[in-house]
Amino acid sequence: MNDSQQETTFEDLCQRIDALLVYAERMQQFLRDNRPASMPSVIFEGVESMALQLPKIKKKAGLLAAEQNRLHALAGIGQVVNSSLELDVVLEMVMDTIIGLLGAERGFLMLKNDAGSLTMQVARNWERETLEASEFEISHTIIQRVEAEGRAVLTTNAQEDPRFTGQQSVMAYNLRSILAVPMNVKNEMIGVIYADNRIRSGLFTQKERDILEAFANQAAVAIENARLFESVRRTLAEVTELKNLMDQVFASITSGVLTADVQERILLCNRAAERIMGIAAQEMIGMNLGDLFAPMNLCLEDPLIQVLKEDEMVVGLETSSDLPERGRVDLRMSFSPLKDFQETTRGVAIVVEDLTEKKRLESQRQLFERMVSPRVIAQLDPNRLRLGGQKAEITTLFADIRGFTQFSESVDAQELVAVLNQYLAAAAEAVLCEEGTVDKFLGDGVMAWFNAPIAQADHTLRALRAALGIREGISRLHAKMPCEQWLGFGIGIHVGEAVLGLVGTEQRLDYTAIGDSVNTAKRIQEYASLGQILVSQDVYERVRGSVEARPLEAVLLKGKRDPLRVYEITGLC
Repeated sequence: MNDSQQETTFEDLCQRIDALLVYAERMQQFLRDNRPASMPSVIFEGVESMALQLPKIKKKAGLLAAEQNRLHALAGIGQVVNSSLELDVVLEMVMDTIIGLLGAERGFLMLKNDAGSLTMQVARNWERETLEASEFEISHTIIQRVEAEGRAVLTTNAQEDPRFTGQQSVMAYNLRSILAVPMNVKNEMIGVIYADNRIRSGLFTQKERDILEAFANQAAVAIENARLFESVRRTLAEVTELKNLMDQVFASITSGVLTADVQERILLCNRAAERIMGIAAQEMIGMNLGDLFAPMNLCLEDPLIQVLKEDEMVVGLETSSDLPERGRVDLRMSFSPLKDFQETTRGVAIVVEDLTEKKRLESQRQLFERMVSPRVIAQLDPNRLRLGGQKAEITTLFADIRGFTQFSESVDAQELVAVLNQYLAAAAEAVLCEEGTVDKFLGDGVMAWFNAPIAQADHTLRALRAALGIREGISRLHAKMPCEQWLGFGIGIHVGEAVLGLVGTEQRLDYTAIGDSVNTAKRIQEYASLGQILVSQDVYERVRGSVEARPLEAVLLKGKRDPLRVYEITGLC
């Protein structure tokens, strides 16, 4: 039955009651004026009673009709509230509906957040305008009671209600008619609806409370639906963004990536796969894996069986072959099952790494590591390195074990080598800590230099620190070995120009330094006694003020015509 039909029925009923009332009044008047003596008094009393009851019946009918109209309107409002999935729209609809239903001055809707606390979502007035935060003058006591008890709270005049005597918000904001109800979804409270009037008392009754409770539960479902829709939409946006990101990542991966179905037909490939295989994507997609890898003479039968039939990964399958578009290539491939969300294997994913350039560089690196310390290699710029002889100023350090020959006569060969390696390792470590280059081990000695192949502004000071480091390393070594194995170094250092370059044969190459300055450092070392660090005049002049040193008498070094002044380094300033 629609609204117009309800109104017609009620109007028709009212007309019939009015007609009866007129008839009863006329009958009553007639009986008063012309009451037959034979008429029983019960008839007269009945007419009198009907005349009195008809207005009451009319009033009750009006109340019932109004209640029916209100319930019908509530059902219609539920449809309106559920007509949108936009959360903000739903919240405003709910609030405007509440104010319209109750005739409230203001309405507030609070929802629980992720932390379980109630937060204000929307506040509206009777003119359907959004209230500012400064206008949130509500009774937090009533809201807290609804939240705690999960039941509606109704007061016709909060100013006189003993339950709220002394509550500051009630008194301060002059609150009167207040109705607050919980919003429940599946027996779980998700929020509170609060309506009030600060002017009129007795605005809300038990009927308004029942109506608002019924509506609140409808509104709660609508809000949850809107929340779910918003969550789904947000998730969809995140998934879309993630997919776009994955597409970008997939396209930018430097390794080639191919996917194929269980029939081994290629479904997808990235740009790196195009570059590595030398074939455009549109040509690869739809191609059989066997045909793609046929030029490599690579048999994929076993790895594909292992992946597609046995559901296992194949990692690190390497091949070296000629490709029509690229020539000789070195590739490493890994195969893994391609699964759906039910963990069912739907194909194979292949990652192809191009090792061609890496292997070429690795070969060059292995060659160079035979000549230069790894720590220096890590700093080298291949674009600036020039092979062949090249003049450079370097600081050369020679360190030789004193007393090693005598010691070697008292121990067996195995112990001799073990002890020698410990001393040489200590010396090499001290040089490498200062980023020097260990040229070679000369029996029981070490040759090293600084300032090449990487330029070092303080190369001479680095050499001295390395020498002192050798001495400290020997002390630490002595602390953990028997005294009969105690040996020490004599160290010589000189600075000057030398020629650095590759020398040797194809089978054995050395990156070494040659020149008079290198020979001078060697001769100074031969003059040094156990534990001494001797340097030339040129070295001392460069580090004066940074080291502690004492001058020694000039010495005539082997192969030199004139005596050379030397200094003994005792420490750093």
